[in-house]
Amino acid sequence: MGIIQIIITLALLAVLVIPAGKYIFNVITGGKSFIDPVFDRVDSLIYKVTGVKRSEMGWKQYAISLLVTNLVMTLLVYLIFRLQGHLGFNPNKNGSMEPFLAFNTAISFITNTNLQHYSGEWGLSHLSQLAAITFLMFTSAASGFAAAAAFMRGLAGKTKNAGNFFVDLIRITTRILLPISMVITLLLVWQGVPQTLSGNQTVTTIEGTLQDIPLGPVAVLESIKHLGTNGGGFFGANSSHPFENPTPLANLVEILSMMLLPASLVYTFGLMLKNKKQSRVIFAAMAILFLTALPVCYLAEQAGNPALSAAGLNQAMGNLEGKEVRFGIAQSALFTTVTTAFTTGAVNNMHDSLTPLGGLAALGQMMLNVVFGGKGVGFMNMIMYAILAVFLCGLMVGRTPEFLGKKIEGKEMKLIALAILVHPFIILIPSAIALVTGPGLAGITNPGFHGLSQVLYEFTSAAANNGSGFEGLADNSLFWNFSTGLVMFFGRYISMIALLAVSGSLAAKREVPVGIGTFKTDNKLFTFILIAVVLIVGALTFFPAISLGPVAEHLTLGK
Repeated sequence: MGIIQIIITLALLAVLVIPAGKYIFNVITGGKSFIDPVFDRVDSLIYKVTGVKRSEMGWKQYAISLLVTNLVMTLLVYLIFRLQGHLGFNPNKNGSMEPFLAFNTAISFITNTNLQHYSGEWGLSHLSQLAAITFLMFTSAASGFAAAAAFMRGLAGKTKNAGNFFVDLIRITTRILLPISMVITLLLVWQGVPQTLSGNQTVTTIEGTLQDIPLGPVAVLESIKHLGTNGGGFFGANSSHPFENPTPLANLVEILSMMLLPASLVYTFGLMLKNKKQSRVIFAAMAILFLTALPVCYLAEQAGNPALSAAGLNQAMGNLEGKEVRFGIAQSALFTTVTTAFTTGAVNNMHDSLTPLGGLAALGQMMLNVVFGGKGVGFMNMIMYAILAVFLCGLMVGRTPEFLGKKIEGKEMKLIALAILVHPFIILIPSAIALVTGPGLAGITNPGFHGLSQVLYEFTSAAANNGSGFEGLADNSLFWNFSTGLVMFFGRYISMIALLAVSGSLAAKREVPVGIGTFKTDNKLFTFILIAVVLIVGALTFFPAISLGPVAEHLTLGK
């Protein structure tokens, strides 16, 4: 039954990808749609109030606009966090955030990471949940999507300009994120997710004791949380909380919401190139990696804990520690694999309670950071590896490599190398520092191999802009707030800017005619070459670390 549920979910995604991909293409290319009569007026008002000029931008101006806009939003949200105890719309009288936690949270949400070192229902006012958290969930997702749109334009070579960041940001928000999230909000409210501006309610339980029931504008945050692959929950328990994810149908809606836009963006790429075969290759490579990780996680959790089996305890129902029984092993494993593949970070089970191999499946996808990914990032990273694969194949046959009709030269490869190397660097170096310093070691709550996995998972999640965590880690401290804040920032913007520079460089080049010696990148052979390059680079950089973490922990359980 569990496998059937997984198959149905993936089948629904397959049905939705093509129409959603066409719609995204229409939006980012300035095409007309049925909602234009409403949102054209909204857009015009925004342009008028902000004074935005809709002229074309080069890739440098586009990148600067993205960075400056994101920086301004970060500062505004930081101030809201620091002053929330003195501002209105705070029925539960939550106090203001301390400086380093506010710094971490602001960076976390602007980078589309949503790594939470606080518990939302007790740490934020309703004003912060709406004006800061929900606001950044829209704008950070739209920023990533805009960068992907500019990246596509450069690769397609239709223009030397990247577009206009502000136009992309507004159109993606009003035409894609806002209307779809409204539909998801209504579906979640229908399923029982609260949507109210009232404060916490104190009720008498059936045992006769008093209990505080936290309430608030949950549904509206939940919708963009998943659709924008943000992941930060209104409640500390995230999507395992019955108010965030009350029913199996709500769980299905949330999983599909996470997958829809990143998967559809790959189809949009094919439309942009006018070469659907090329997008099929990229989609197939991502899907194969995803469908490799999914059964690993599912079978590991279904098998249960071998150490408990050896002790004579029945593991027939699998590893249910940290899981909601209303979802079971299948939906928990699917949610875990989806949230780390699509870099959402939402959880409907506690990842710290996963078996070592189940945790490895989640950790591995974030280390690769190309398995669909969040808003535009996974797609851009996979194209980065495609360019690397073409370059390596070109070296083997002794000819200048070409990708999408453009020659790949030293400038592009230096930028690609920077983007590839920064990811393991900002994971492994901070992890090493955490394991040899007192403040870092103080956060580890589980000794041995699992403690290493806790640290490695935290920095990997931050670098991949995922946001999920092994929540046994005591991470609300100066060391963890500051270090993960820096990792999230560098993980978001260094590779994004480097890849925008690559697309800008390729856009300025003349197209090379296809000849008899042209290496094809739109066939099955290139799909497997691309997967091999991704796995080899991932293994070379991360295998020693995972060997000392989840792999070693799994081997000890088998004794």
